[in-house]
Amino acid sequence: MCLLETMNLPEKPKEEPQSEAEIDALYGLEPVLRVESTTVDPSAGSEFAVVHCPYCGEAFETHVDTSAGSATYIEDCQVCCQPIEMQLRMADDGTLTELIARRGDS
Repeated sequence: MCLLETMNLPEKPKEEPQSEAEIDALYGLEPVLRVESTTVDPSAGSEFAVVHCPYCGEAFETHVDTSAGSATYIEDCQVCCQPIEMQLRMADDGTLTELIARRGDS
């Protein structure tokens, strides 16, 4: 018989997962902002999009490289320098349909 089996230790209560706000408070992080998706107007013909930083919430314009098709890459916020995960979604005809910006640390 194992020593742990003979000790009759109380069972640990199952912990509920912490919310993002609780985790941010625990580690002293900035709150998570839920500004993730930027819809791009394909008729504009521009390779620039306005992105709202998921860390500081500031809007900035960024160049969107559509030459590789749908892709995911990291770009630093031009205001607070935090890493933003950018996800490009392209239509079948090669036009940019959506740019999703998420926190790079989540």
